Amino acid sequence: MKQTPGKKLRVALLGCGVVGSQVIRLMREQADDLAARVGAPLELAGVAVRRPGRARDVEVDPELITTDAEALVTRDDVDIVVEVIGGIEPARSLILAAMNSGKSVVTANKALLAEDGATIHRAARDNSVDLYFEAAVAGAIPLIRPLRESLAGDHVHRVLGIVNGTTNYILDKMDSSGASFSDALEEAQALGYAEADPTADVEGFDAAAKAAILAGIAFHSRVTAADVHREGITEITATDVASAKAMGYVIKLLAICARSEDGRSFGVRVHPAMIPRTHPLAGVREAYNAVFVEAESAGQLMFYGAGAGGAPTASAVLGDIVAVGRNRLAGTRGPEESTYADLTVHPVGETVTRYHVSLDVADKPGVLARVADMFAKQDVSIQTVRQEGLGADAQLVLVTHRASDAALSATIDSLRELDIVRDVVSVMRVEGEDAS
Repeated sequence: MKQTPGKKLRVALLGCGVVGSQVIRLMREQADDLAARVGAPLELAGVAVRRPGRARDVEVDPELITTDAEALVTRDDVDIVVEVIGGIEPARSLILAAMNSGKSVVTANKALLAEDGATIHRAARDNSVDLYFEAAVAGAIPLIRPLRESLAGDHVHRVLGIVNGTTNYILDKMDSSGASFSDALEEAQALGYAEADPTADVEGFDAAAKAAILAGIAFHSRVTAADVHREGITEITATDVASAKAMGYVIKLLAICARSEDGRSFGVRVHPAMIPRTHPLAGVREAYNAVFVEAESAGQLMFYGAGAGGAPTASAVLGDIVAVGRNRLAGTRGPEESTYADLTVHPVGETVTRYHVSLDVADKPGVLARVADMFAKQDVSIQTVRQEGLGADAQLVLVTHRASDAALSATIDSLRELDIVRDVVSVMRVEGEDAS
């Protein structure tokens, strides 16, 4: 809907927490610049919250505060709805109500887009309104728009990234100081990088939602969080980290979206992996995020920056508000969901990579030969073997050549049946060597 010249664009905000309060602050502090960039002033029409009396990081006119979010998003004088409350409901119902009332939507809701993005995108298309969601993945890092627009004329082969700041902080501290997982997590919580309940981060749910969004855009196919193979970092030990360091690797929680060699399918997975310290992602420290994109014509691209936090995320939200505002003034729309390729998501068992395997074995002759035989039976080739420790404390550490995940899993199952293998201490994928 084209706007009348001189008319203000009115913004309804759902949520006034860490991100929402920063959106308000930036709208105020940059009001003149934003008006110049959009082509019309932006005005806050209202702020929907659950607890109106709660102290906030930014002062808000009490007349703008409401607990009736649905009434706010369907008001005739609202042009753009910004949703930063998170979760599935009531966010989904409110976004749909806004779109059905002709409002364009800016959201940071990765969980909703990963679970039911099809419904949200369809509503945007049916109502001829915009849906922008740069802040849903990697905070302030411009990533969604480059994938949706800048690389629209290219063929993306792979997206490999660190998309969760909490887990990156924990793993970085384990690498730099030798801390245990629990100690590094406690430090992350004390600094505000991790929630009191860190499950969504440390078990990989947050990263999996982001991976689903990235894969859908990169491969022009519909992907949900349920399609993503997910493993967290809670089983990573200081010994694992030290072993990786001794080999010239660092452990990161990676989101990996990769096409198959024949281009007919792709895999989406989130799990801890060893990457060479020469890889661009290896130097991503503390709570920062980075995403490595490989495209046919553009080659290798890397996007790096603050992946979370109130101000960085609000920066991405404001960028989307400007884009949506320009579109409404021009009577146009931004890009729609692209699912024309309709590729299938192949199971993780078809993934081919290298593996680092640590085994607690009996200290007796012939152990290595029997272990190697189990790998050979599944056609998994061993690249290197070394022993760590002596006597009863000895461990075998093996690194394989490239093999399928299914073959490696079958090998591990066989090893667990051997009387000489007391424990399979750890199994970790080795990634990123072709980009080092």
